[in-house]
Amino acid sequence: MNKILFVCHGNICRSPMAEFLMKKLVKSRGLDGEFYIESAATSTEEIGNGVYPPVRRILNARGIDCSAKRARQMTRADYDKFDYIVCMDSNNMRNMGYIAIDTMGKYSKLLDFTEHPHDVADPWYSGDFATTEREVQAGCEALLDYILKK
Repeated sequence: MNKILFVCHGNICRSPMAEFLMKKLVKSRGLDGEFYIESAATSTEEIGNGVYPPVRRILNARGIDCSAKRARQMTRADYDKFDYIVCMDSNNMRNMGYIAIDTMGKYSKLLDFTEHPHDVADPWYSGDFATTEREVQAGCEALLDYILKK
């Protein structure tokens, strides 16, 4: 079983988008029984809140129901539970290190698996949810390919 935790600042935009797009991707390839996927935040600001409405609309347009998802914060126990802890940007990476030191090389940024590594911009600030959707989709596909080649 491959266990993936996607992480962003508040767990209402980028990381839940990655969680649900990856779940759909592995299911479309008949691999859903081989993966356990969740998402979490580095902050406490949005704990208990649902997926941000623009992200919810994007996911719903893809036939994905995320209505039960509630933001939660990453914990030290998550470090032990998950094989891959994949964040969206350099700030997330730094803040994850405050929660759990990466002694086993589990931390990475999502777009590090693509041919053009960079941070996934936070659409909460940029307002560009379409670019975030494209980047998260590309990152999930590249991450899945990476895992399957191991």
